[in-house]
Amino acid sequence: MTVLRLVGVPPTAPRIVRAPDGEWRALDGDQSVGRARAVQRPDRRWFVALDSQRADAYEALLHAIAEDLQQDLYMTVDESDHELLQRCRQLGCTVNRREDEYLVPTDADVTGLTDAALPAGLGHVSAAEADEDQLRALDEVLREDVPGANGWVNDPRDFREYTFDARHFDPMTYLVAVDEATGGYAGLVRVWNDPGNPRLGLIGVVAAHRRRGVARALLATAFRALHDRGFGQVAAEVDVTNAASTELLRRLGARRTGGSVELIRGWRPA
Repeated sequence: MTVLRLVGVPPTAPRIVRAPDGEWRALDGDQSVGRARAVQRPDRRWFVALDSQRADAYEALLHAIAEDLQQDLYMTVDESDHELLQRCRQLGCTVNRREDEYLVPTDADVTGLTDAALPAGLGHVSAAEADEDQLRALDEVLREDVPGANGWVNDPRDFREYTFDARHFDPMTYLVAVDEATGGYAGLVRVWNDPGNPRLGLIGVVAAHRRRGVARALLATAFRALHDRGFGQVAAEVDVTNAASTELLRRLGARRTGGSVELIRGWRPA
């Protein structure tokens, strides 16, 4: 049998279908040439993850998702993936913000947290012992000061499932500072027990208790637990505009390892 190959004939424009499992799929005939998934975060932003084997599938997928959702679309791309960043820009995406990625040592002799302690009048409890409604409200308050997370509103059921998911929850590294006089929550440190490398999810203090060493004390306690188990470092991400958090990590001896770019593709009615 002789097989004829048509040189110079472009591939057929992909057809987009929305699958029951929540994926959008780009098809050329019966063959998959790309797929994407969109997830709405508690701050009501839609984040898209793309996986495509063909360049023209990116445009078709993004267009289909935007038309279906009628929402701005966000994507996070590694800063070193220059090809994907350029392709996304060509498809109308613009840079919304950037994050630096760090590895932070847990050894107190390196971080300088040997003598870090909570100020008088504050104690701490594990998130496992915290009042869930108060913890959820504290999370929302602290996220208002995190670039790219303003407007975050936790669904009680989703918050409970995600917070206490046994795959990453560690009661020794998710700690809440408590005002002993009022019972109010003053701040938290959240280190997720990600496989192979713990990750600092959030460190934050409410405005009334800032500049008192609360963040350093919470980090000291969480890092001590990790270091005792043999974990020498913790991964962390910080928005490049968050000068206070960046300075804190650098004082702890953090080392920058890379970064990511958050892109936005605005949606406008046709």
